Amino acid sequence: MNISLTGRHLELTDAIKAHMNTSIETLSKYNMDIISVNVVASAQTKKGKEHSVVEFVINLAHKNSIIIKQNDDDLYAAIDIAISRAQKAMRRMHDKDTNHHKIGLNEVKAEIADVKEAAEAMEDEIVPVELSLYKPREVEDVLNDLKDSDKIFEIFMDNEDKTRVLYKRDDGKFGLY
Repeated sequence: MNISLTGRHLELTDAIKAHMNTSIETLSKYNMDIISVNVVASAQTKKGKEHSVVEFVINLAHKNSIIIKQNDDDLYAAIDIAISRAQKAMRRMHDKDTNHHKIGLNEVKAEIADVKEAAEAMEDEIVPVELSLYKPREVEDVLNDLKDSDKIFEIFMDNEDKTRVLYKRDDGKFGLY
């Protein structure tokens, strides 16, 4: 990675250069092939006030360049804000590269075939089993159990293997489906 630091109307001290270099080194964590970073720091006067302007141009291999221009009263603050913006832009590009894989038509067809095979395999595995816990019961036995409990209804199998529901009505009587 080539790093070029330039000062316009401003002398870059060793402390400023060291701060810029350490800030630029943080960009390498995104594993984006950085070809070069050009930094231009300048001092400008507008309406009688001095402020610093930092411009970063980050050239990436096989991608668009990232250009960030940041104004601030303090040069160090301008550098920090510009680097955080550059990190955000590079994180977005990195996430786009790693998370947005293009899936071809053949892969989609293979996935659909796998799902169909799994569904067919599940259909073959379903075997109806009669449960032994639901033994046929008499209506009178269920009625006595319902009177003794706080339940509102009871579902049971009668002697003819029909599913029945015995329930309490609002008038105090019982109904049977």
